[in-house]
Amino acid sequence: MKELELYIHIPFCERKCLYCDFLSFPCDKEERDAYFIALINEIRAASFELREYIVVSVFIGGGTPSLVDEKYIASIMKVVRENYKLSKDCEITIEANPNSITEEKLRTWKEVYINRISIGLQSSNDDELKKLGRLYNYAEFERAYSEAVRAGFENINVDIMSDIPGQTLESYKSTLKKVTELKPAPEHISAYSLIVEEGTPFYDMSERGELNIPDEDIDREMYAFTKEYLEEKGYKRYEISNYAKDGYECRHNLGYWMRREYRGFGLGAASLIENERVSNTEDFEVYIKYWGNAPLTDADPDMAPAVTNIQRLSINDRMEETMFLGLRTIQGVDIEGFRKAFGRDIFEVYGKAIEKNINDGLLETKVCSKTGENAAHRYLALTDKGLDVSNYVMAQFLL
Repeated sequence: MKELELYIHIPFCERKCLYCDFLSFPCDKEERDAYFIALINEIRAASFELREYIVVSVFIGGGTPSLVDEKYIASIMKVVRENYKLSKDCEITIEANPNSITEEKLRTWKEVYINRISIGLQSSNDDELKKLGRLYNYAEFERAYSEAVRAGFENINVDIMSDIPGQTLESYKSTLKKVTELKPAPEHISAYSLIVEEGTPFYDMSERGELNIPDEDIDREMYAFTKEYLEEKGYKRYEISNYAKDGYECRHNLGYWMRREYRGFGLGAASLIENERVSNTEDFEVYIKYWGNAPLTDADPDMAPAVTNIQRLSINDRMEETMFLGLRTIQGVDIEGFRKAFGRDIFEVYGKAIEKNINDGLLETKVCSKTGENAAHRYLALTDKGLDVSNYVMAQFLL
């Protein structure tokens, strides 16, 4: 059977963080109830067209999924398990903020087979958390983390952030060290740098010259320290911003970078099925109106009212995505896999860009085995130097 990933979007949050440009917002109980009715209808209805797939990962993201009552999460997982074929080792993740994690929620999540938690810490420095607009302190994170461990979760990710306003190299190092010294240490760490996005309060502050973020030299030192320190602590870097202990790489995210098919549910969620990208509406009222009264069978295939964009990917689109996404991973792009997928040699299509970046020390070819396979494969991958300027390199593979 073909493999499939599911993404389920919970757009609700207690308050927007100052840097956040995700589709998220506060809401009242009436809106929340209506949303989950619509969401469950969409999940159930889509199952009829996805019978030939086996689900290898489920990711409940947001927003802040941990904010909502555990009964909503239980109802989502019930309809997923009743209507989809899940692999025996299916990875099921929920995103959570420390201040909304409770023992009761953790128990329920375990009961409905959620086996991975991604906790948004960002910083162990309470002043830096305030500057980000986060609504918890480090002590609350420690409490939530300990409760997750006691509840039996053995696959926990912690998100941390660099380039926070007012952050120093030493305060960033302190955050990284505190996270790796947790008992037990998390299995996965995502280390992102702050990106100031248009339409956020941080963007407006930046335009006025009021955003005091670390300079480029400090940023490079933070970046280098992260890689060296986490490797010393037994974390393998497998993607530009992600580190994991052996066997704990995030299967769901790897699927995105490998262009595995996925189906997104909820407001603004995206899907990739049979080389067609589809995006749900971002209009809350339209989504509720359509899916709140949607048919529960495939009798009515017209989803136009709840869809804002449909893009059929050309072969050039697919090759570009294969390069742009695959080069994010440390392993890189499978050269033979590229030929099998597109019937063309990767060096024929991208010869000039590959040659230039190899000569500049930004790309390399290497040989390694795919997980679960004995045969060696050749890969095209970014070098350490190339990872430092990854966007520059990847932009050259746009046809």
